[in-house]
Amino acid sequence: MPAHRTVTAAALAVAATLLPATPALAHGAPTDPVSRVVACSPEGGERARTAACRAAVAANGAPFTAWDNLRVADVNGRDRQLIPDGRLCSGGLPAYKGLDLARSDWPSTRLTPGATLTMTYSSTIAHTGTFKLFLTVRGYDPTKPLTWSDLPAKPFAEVTDPPLRNGAYRIRATLPADRSGHHVLYTIWQNSSTTDTYYSCSDVVFATSGASGAGTAKGRPSGTPAPSPSAPAATVPSARATAAPGDPATTVPGTPAAATAPRKDRGPSVPLPAGGAAAAVALVVGGAALAVLRRRRG
Repeated sequence: MPAHRTVTAAALAVAATLLPATPALAHGAPTDPVSRVVACSPEGGERARTAACRAAVAANGAPFTAWDNLRVADVNGRDRQLIPDGRLCSGGLPAYKGLDLARSDWPSTRLTPGATLTMTYSSTIAHTGTFKLFLTVRGYDPTKPLTWSDLPAKPFAEVTDPPLRNGAYRIRATLPADRSGHHVLYTIWQNSSTTDTYYSCSDVVFATSGASGAGTAKGRPSGTPAPSPSAPAATVPSARATAAPGDPATTVPGTPAAATAPRKDRGPSVPLPAGGAAAAVALVVGGAALAVLRRRRG
């Protein structure tokens, strides 16, 4: 066998050995305002150690390691028919049931009524689809299970196919001006490139008039420190639904460096190389290519 074919075969053999061992990348969740699944994941930092997150993990029976994989297939817009009351935050999935606990001390983000919200939605794989943002109605009681009757019939914002830039979408919308106190920002992302629909609950607190420290639509979590969740090397500038240029970079959790460039898969779960495996594959394949060129030139 020619030498260059031998080297290439060796590179492919190493890749085949490494790739199955790497975790399959999933697809996304809001990181600002922080969603429950992100806040309570191992990458949630101080927020993961709050009483609410500890209770959620205990109820769940396992940590929320797959914070970007809360998705349900074949919903096709029938959210209210297929996702049960009291299980909206988990999407009805047993693996995320701890997110449905009815309590008022979830890690939350302070917002201002009527302000412009900029949601950062981290995504490890690019998809087309529509984001729908709902805000619980006036009089919402966070100590009771979240039901569809707690949400308006129509979202206050709906955005289709925003660009994914370096691992995040950025979705801009004007918040309702008539909310105060604790609410849930409920996000539905219905894919058109796959059969999946993603669900998430972000707890938010609207400052009352004259409250100290209020005033931003993108603020610090209430009652908890506000460091960005940390995870394997990932700095991802957010994209925006309005495609306005020049937005600053934002650090989000759990996006491997190999997945910072937008990628599309052909189904709900396609494993991609990540982290050390991707680096090893690149090194071996690159070495193979260099060896081939040297032999040909010699």
